[in-house]
Amino acid sequence: MPDRALFSDLSSALDRSLPVPLSVQLKGLIEYGIACGELPAGTRLPSVRELAEAGGIAPMTAASVYKELRQSGLIATRAGSGTFVADGVASASAASIARIEAHLDAALAEGEAAGLQAQEIASLLSARIGRGRARETRGVRLTMVGVFMDATRAYAAEIQRQLKPGDTIVAITIDQLKGEGGPATDIYVTLANRRAEVAALLGPDATVLSISFIPSERTRARLAGVDPLCRLGLVSVFPEFLALMKPGVLRFAPHVASVEAAVVGDPRLDDLLQRVDVVVHATGAEPALASLPPGVEDIEYRHVPDPLSVQTELLPLVDATRFRAAPAAAARRHAR
Repeated sequence: MPDRALFSDLSSALDRSLPVPLSVQLKGLIEYGIACGELPAGTRLPSVRELAEAGGIAPMTAASVYKELRQSGLIATRAGSGTFVADGVASASAASIARIEAHLDAALAEGEAAGLQAQEIASLLSARIGRGRARETRGVRLTMVGVFMDATRAYAAEIQRQLKPGDTIVAITIDQLKGEGGPATDIYVTLANRRAEVAALLGPDATVLSISFIPSERTRARLAGVDPLCRLGLVSVFPEFLALMKPGVLRFAPHVASVEAAVVGDPRLDDLLQRVDVVVHATGAEPALASLPPGVEDIEYRHVPDPLSVQTELLPLVDATRFRAAPAAAARRHAR
């Protein structure tokens, strides 16, 4: 069965006061819900019929959104089981990890058949890993692929702090990837809603992983300190993001009653900027705020890589890549 809380959130979050069609809102709620960790991989989604009935939208609308999300690789339908949030690792990488796990299972079975205890097998593995580390010191190369360069550099810097010495991560945008191609790297990291696009640009041999993002601590603190009587304006580059942005902002500023929203390029944006006391803008919307009156507070709704997602999803893949690279490097040395 789908998660009932999720079922309620998806349908109740459709906001008819936003200047965004309900179909676009629904797509944004799921797309950015995945990117921001609200909908983890493997989460079962409501059926088209259930979602349409609860949200008051046409079944054809819900079906069209699901079809688009399936085509972008964000969700997957399993015959007889339902629709689920797809995994964030490219299939080639997932297959490699599955092969490693199969080898480990075989080694465990062989050790047990030889009369070894689990602790003895673990000691042998630890010793083997230690020798591999001593032989091979090359770090793992990562590339963070984002939409806006300043934010992407900040994402890469956050991830770098959790990597081991010798591991490196550089930042590029999707536009740069389209024009210049990707740098030599072991793992590409990106946002969940951009993974399929990035994977298609890089080809089947690239390892592409998506991780979750959460609002930054600074963003949360500033929103919590907003005056309850202020008129709050929300501005986003992407219309579909507003559907998740508004409840996200109000999660940290529930005391604010007056909230309006606009999309960059909307002719009503300038009027909104003249009427509000505080503007919360999504990353990338900064150029649209050139006409912001003096004295209006501006808060960026900035996200950062979720440390838990980095620890549980990215770092294990980094270590698996490190130890896959060690035998290859040794083979190259012996071939010289």
